[in-house]
Amino acid sequence: MKFLSAVWCDLLLANYEVDPRVLQPFVPARTSLDDFEGRHYVSLVAFRFEKTSVVGVPALFHRRFEEVNLRFYVKPDRDPSLRAVTFIKEIVPSRIIPLVANNLFDENYVRLPMSHGVDEQSCWYAWGDQQSQRFSAIIGSERSLPAPGSFSEFITEHYWGYAKGPRRTLEYEVTHPQWPCSEVLDHRIEVDFGRTYGEEFAFLDHATPANVLYTPGSEVTVSFPRRV
Repeated sequence: MKFLSAVWCDLLLANYEVDPRVLQPFVPARTSLDDFEGRHYVSLVAFRFEKTSVVGVPALFHRRFEEVNLRFYVKPDRDPSLRAVTFIKEIVPSRIIPLVANNLFDENYVRLPMSHGVDEQSCWYAWGDQQSQRFSAIIGSERSLPAPGSFSEFITEHYWGYAKGPRRTLEYEVTHPQWPCSEVLDHRIEVDFGRTYGEEFAFLDHATPANVLYTPGSEVTVSFPRRV
């Protein structure tokens, strides 16, 4: 049985090139940094959970919520052909989710007030006590599956997650169909990366993303974690 099933909706992904030396301290044991054409990236990802269930049971009062995370890309030593992600920090509006995820998955979830809005032409997410941090985009109507070997495929097609715990590395599998996506027509990112994610990432305050993608998302499942 899967640990979690949900629908991930209206994903915005801002992808920044980064010096791999910044990421190296965060790489989980038994994995190594992954790259696209020799370049390394972190992604600011904002999306919504809908229809969330845990071990097959609808998650009462937690079926619908936002998440914003900062992630980067790794590959497991056991099979470097697998694409995987690991997280610097994940933000959600619930207290119970950090309690479960941080203890069971060794993740770094925190709670902050969050809100969002979406229509046919735009999508935005905001978080923080004054909703002062914000990721918004004007989205186009044309979407397609990423071409094999493309940057969009590299960013969106990851089916494994790794967490760097204090005494262990955990691995879990994420399943979903390939996502159609498009580059956004315009975007605005108002995030204090240094305060939110650590001074190592303060340079992102003034960085321009290599690209920003939108995908409507799909149903997903997440397996129980296992120790590597």
